[in-house]
Order: sequence, then structure tokens, then C-alpha cells
Amino acid sequence: MFNYILRRLLLIVPTLFGIMALNFLIIQAAPGGPVEQMIAKLEGMGGGASDRVGGSARAEISTSGSSYRGKQGLDPEMIAKIEKMYGFDKSAWQRFKEMTIDYASFNFGESFFRSKSVTDLIAEKMPVSISIGLWTTLITYLISIPMGIKKAVRHGEPFDIWTSSVIIIGYAIPSFLFAMLLIVLFAGGSYWTWFPLRGLVSPNFDELSLFDKALDYAWHLVLPVTSLVIGGFATLTMLTKNSFLDEIGKQYVITAKAKGLTERQVLYRHVFRNAMLIVISGFPTALLGILFTEAFLIEIIFSLDGLGLLGFESVLTRDYPVVFGTLFIFTLVTLIMNIVSDVVYTLVDPRIDFEARH
Repeated sequence: MFNYILRRLLLIVPTLFGIMALNFLIIQAAPGGPVEQMIAKLEGMGGGASDRVGGSARAEISTSGSSYRGKQGLDPEMIAKIEKMYGFDKSAWQRFKEMTIDYASFNFGESFFRSKSVTDLIAEKMPVSISIGLWTTLITYLISIPMGIKKAVRHGEPFDIWTSSVIIIGYAIPSFLFAMLLIVLFAGGSYWTWFPLRGLVSPNFDELSLFDKALDYAWHLVLPVTSLVIGGFATLTMLTKNSFLDEIGKQYVITAKAKGLTERQVLYRHVFRNAMLIVISGFPTALLGILFTEAFLIEIIFSLDGLGLLGFESVLTRDYPVVFGTLFIFTLVTLIMNIVSDVVYTLVDPRIDFEARH
């Protein structure tokens, strides 16, 4: 197992490099970079704006040598300063080479527009995303596993039929649409105002007692977490049910029943461990999916200041250090969690030997 984990860890390096290189090439082709945005902003602010950047506005000078579309009426020296400020005075190859060297030491640079280092921004936003991801994953598992087991035991009975209808509805409605429905119903959209519309805590959070802080935090989490749970419990419930149904029909279960064991003993002593293998081992991946993908739109809808909202705003403003820094972190965590998932497989069922496959 050690050799398998070592190989997987070594594969992280070329995988990360390939993903970063591909996304770097895509970003280079996207219009509206930070230099163009700054030039457009300066033109919109008028002649005095160029002084703030350090150049002088000379509208009569032609700037046809520049490659930026918003260049008319601006001093070429000022444009050169803007390019240097954002590092665009160097070739794409030089920028990628420097970025790769910096990222190897986890130096993600400074945000173009937030006056903070990318590391500080990620550390600042991470607790919000982790809160949503952890609570969503835990609640999803607490609902889905018991329901999946009960559906397997009562397969074909009324309970199985009506819960399947609920699961189909939950599976068919995307999390973000359900979030909007919850806002309309319970956050002052058109009916009741039971829950807050935005944020993870109230403005007076620091003034509250410890108990009131916990209540306020839970109160703000209800709608976003509910939105994510509705979208995630359907798949996990059916996975649990099908896994148990598959195990229940095997020979060892029939043998255990023939020895006089009760159905409950057979279910939890013999079936549970084998059936839960795929469910438990998938926990790291499920958490990661909720944390970095499913919560993305939910953070935007509920104005939760987490990594999803940070990444979204950074793409819109072309804040490249933040875009690539968050992408690097997301990719690295994903690759590591995939290895953790394999390790969990072997812990749950020692019969699985990844080493024998290589």
C-alpha cells in the first residue's frame, strides 16, 4: 500500500502541471484582461485619471503600437506602466514559468484588485466553504444511509414506493433552483421572512453570547444547507439501497439466516460492512464535491463569502492570481482526497489490495 500511495503522490506533480498549463492557455485567449479593464476605467474617468497611475494624459498621441483595444487617447508610457504593474510586460511563457516556480513553494502572489495576498484571501474564505460542505455532507449521510437501508429492507412495499417519489423529485430539481424556491417562500421573497437572505452570521454576531452565536450560525445555515442536501441525498440514498439489495441476495446471507440469526443480526453484523463499503469510502469525494462544486452557486445566491463566491468574482474581474491560486488549491485538494478515498477503501475492507493491481 505504501508504494501505491507513493506513486499516486508522485503523479500529483505532472497532473497539477498539466491542469495549470491548460487553464493558463485558455485564460490567455479570454478577452477583457486586467490591463484592458484598467485602461477602460481610466478612459471612463477622464484626463486626470492617468495621473493616478503615474503617467500623463496626452490624447493627441497615437498609441497604435499597443495591442489593447481601449488604448486610444492614453500615453504609451502609461500603458507600459499598467502592463508592468500586472506583469504583462513579459511573454506568456515567462509568466507561466514564474508562476510555476512560485506555486511550487505555495507563493500565489497578490490579488490585482483586493490588496491582499491570495493565500490570505483563501484562508479568509475557506471557513465559510468548509462550514457549508461539512454540515451538508454530514446531514446528507445521516438522512440517506438510514433511508437507503430501510428502502432495501422494505423493497417493493409502500414505504419504498412513496420515498422513491420524493427521491425522484429531489434528484430532478437542481440545488440552485431549490435555493431560489426557499428564498421565495422563507426569506422574504413573496411569503414568509423566517430566515436571513444573505451571510453566514448576523451583523451583531460579535455582541452575542456563545449560545446565541450558535443559534445565529445555525439560523443562517438552514436555507443554504437544505438546498444542498435536497440535491445530494437522492443519489446517496439510492446508492445505499442498491448496495444493500445486492448484498442481501448473496449466499452468505442465506447461510447466516439458516444458522438461526435474526434478520437484524444478519443485516448489521454481516451485510452492513460489505454494503457500506462503497458508501463510506466515497465520503471524502462527496465532501469535496459539495465543498468545491455544488456549493458554488449556493454561495453566490445566498451571498456567502466563501471560496465559490471568491472564485466567481475573480473570474469576472480577471483577477488572475486569485483565479489560478484557487484553481491550484482546488486541484491539489481533489487529487489528495482521491488518494484518501482509496485508503478508506482498504480500511473498510482489507480484502481490497490496490498494490496487487500494479
